[in-house]
Amino acid sequence: MAQNDDVKLHFLDYWRVIRVHWVLVLLAFFLVLITAAIVSYFQPREYQSSVFIEVKSTASNPRIFTNGDPNIPIHDPQLAPTVFQAIQRTGILYPVIEQLKLQDKWARDGVRPTKEQAYAMLRSKLDVDEVRNTDLLQISVFNTNPQEAADIANKIVSVYQDKRVEEEKEILNRAVTTMNEEVSKQQKRVDDSATEMSRIREQEHIIDLNPEGTEDTQAPINNMVVKQETAVNEADTKVATLQSQLDQIEKLKGQDLMRMLATLNIQDPTIQKIMPNYQEAVAQEALLLNSGFGENHPKVRAVHATQQVYSKQLEEQVSSIRVALEKNLGTAQATSNELRRHLEEINSKQLANKTLGANYTRAKNTYIKEKALLDGVRTRAQSQTMELAMPRVAVSVKQVAEPPSYPVRPRVGLNLMLGGLVGLVVGLGLAFFIEYLDTSVKTMEDVENLLGLPVLAIIPKNIHLLHKDQGDTPDAEAYRILRTNIEFNRKSPQANTISLVSGGPGEGKSTTIANLAFISAQGGYSTLVVDADLRRPVQHDIFELDNTVGLTNYLTTEMDLHEVIFPTTVENLSLLPSGILPSDAVGILNSQRMSDLIAELKQRYDIVFFDSPPMLGVSDASVLASEVDQTIIVVQHRRFPRAMLTRVKQAVIGVGGSVLGVVLNNVDLKHDQNYYYYTNYYGYYSPREKDNKRRRPQEAAVSTRNGHSDSEDDY
Repeated sequence: MAQNDDVKLHFLDYWRVIRVHWVLVLLAFFLVLITAAIVSYFQPREYQSSVFIEVKSTASNPRIFTNGDPNIPIHDPQLAPTVFQAIQRTGILYPVIEQLKLQDKWARDGVRPTKEQAYAMLRSKLDVDEVRNTDLLQISVFNTNPQEAADIANKIVSVYQDKRVEEEKEILNRAVTTMNEEVSKQQKRVDDSATEMSRIREQEHIIDLNPEGTEDTQAPINNMVVKQETAVNEADTKVATLQSQLDQIEKLKGQDLMRMLATLNIQDPTIQKIMPNYQEAVAQEALLLNSGFGENHPKVRAVHATQQVYSKQLEEQVSSIRVALEKNLGTAQATSNELRRHLEEINSKQLANKTLGANYTRAKNTYIKEKALLDGVRTRAQSQTMELAMPRVAVSVKQVAEPPSYPVRPRVGLNLMLGGLVGLVVGLGLAFFIEYLDTSVKTMEDVENLLGLPVLAIIPKNIHLLHKDQGDTPDAEAYRILRTNIEFNRKSPQANTISLVSGGPGEGKSTTIANLAFISAQGGYSTLVVDADLRRPVQHDIFELDNTVGLTNYLTTEMDLHEVIFPTTVENLSLLPSGILPSDAVGILNSQRMSDLIAELKQRYDIVFFDSPPMLGVSDASVLASEVDQTIIVVQHRRFPRAMLTRVKQAVIGVGGSVLGVVLNNVDLKHDQNYYYYTNYYGYYSPREKDNKRRRPQEAAVSTRNGHSDSEDDY
């Protein structure tokens, strides 16, 4: 419960700051909002034209364990991000600038921007978005000219298309050239083999009715040798194939295996089932890291753990495939060795029965093999040539850019909303910053914690002189509370001489004395107000009495006390005015006659209040504080810094005075509702009295216009 109270208290403190500075908050809010509106109004209208494309790959990734056509293109997850980056680089945008003559179009005052400047301008107008997990890209161009925006967007696609096709054709041209060179080399080998075969046939006088055929002119054992050699070659091919497959898997380890596993196209049901889950876990981990999550974040760690599980399962399955390959390789190697051993046995038999046509048969076999290789190379060269001649498409345009009919920038609604939000934040920030810089007294707790003194009363704002009211009013209750607290906090009933001091002028000290004296007189106390402010006395104006004779006359002449004390219109309340202002106020107050006067007044009256100048302005107040029994410090709410209040207390204590407590004056209850609980006695008064209270600000304004203010002291 205590914790909830603390939270509520903090909230109320924040709300109090906002209520106090609500004008500043609204001013900052509207200034920023108006600024955003003006900026939005004067911003140039920009149109957005977009082209939607699908990028295509004409190259195939290396794959193993596949029975399909290795030349069929497959999805490349890196293609779209690559194109995303390439489109925004100079290789694409420089040709766009040149072909559309953007340097001339963007010239200002006859000055053409450089190509680098035009590129920077175009980059600022360009926005490329990638559709996740697809090969789709949206290219948007923002420009004040809608037709130019559409032209630029379409031209970017056209330039990329041409450049991509040109690059791929260049690659194919190099491949065709290399293939033709290989055909020429192979043709020379075939010609050499045919020449050697003809030479041996003529030299050995061998008759071969089908020199281009594969029939053997030797004995049937030769057929057996050929058949066995074919079997050995097939076994060696199988061994080489299995070894190649095993080597490709062995080269890929750990994360490399996981990254390339999708391109290996392993025809294994388990891998095909687990692989999509692993890729999704990798993508989720990358997304979380790019979103700002750390590697130790629970979500990142959970996704990483899932990825490791799938990775382990894939590695285990690949290991199983590797073991199977090793077994198959061992079996094929054993078969190859056995066939080779059998071939050697057949060759041994052939050597025993070898004829003069053996050399011819060997030459003919060589010729046939070289010719078969030539046919294969020539076929591939022809395929590459035909592929080069076929039309190629690097991108597929799904939506052509068109001139838009309405602008998309500036976004007035969004700008105004952001302006309002920023204005509100700025206003609140200024309010709390000013509150932070404000070191004045704001709450009772500030006073009590700073001075270690009790707050005797809280006087609301716009309270006027009570002795001029008709009947009882709610304003009097604050002074009744003050009178009661004085009774309970003063040392003894004999400590009845009290001076009211303030740190600076205008804190309401004189008005407080007048109203407190009025309430004390109403309570049956024989009360005297001594106007000891010999700088700017105001008590005679408050009670509408003459000031020609008073305290200074008594202190500087032999006049009797009854000659300088005058009754007021209030019963039990008298006034000792200041009299004619002297040239040496301190010397008069700091005299034995002043001490005797205070002692005499203590005997005659129940309570005596001394009005004095500001404590920090002149030294008169210090003299009075040292002579009277108690001193009350009057502090105006939210006016002077706390350091001044501390110096006032130190000044009183420094001269040997005793501080009774503090009166927090002129509190604005509209802004500081924390004080409502200390002033809620207004609810106990009649509606007529409340109406009188509501009329007081207007009456105070009229009184001020007439040259007199009842609510604040001049000094």
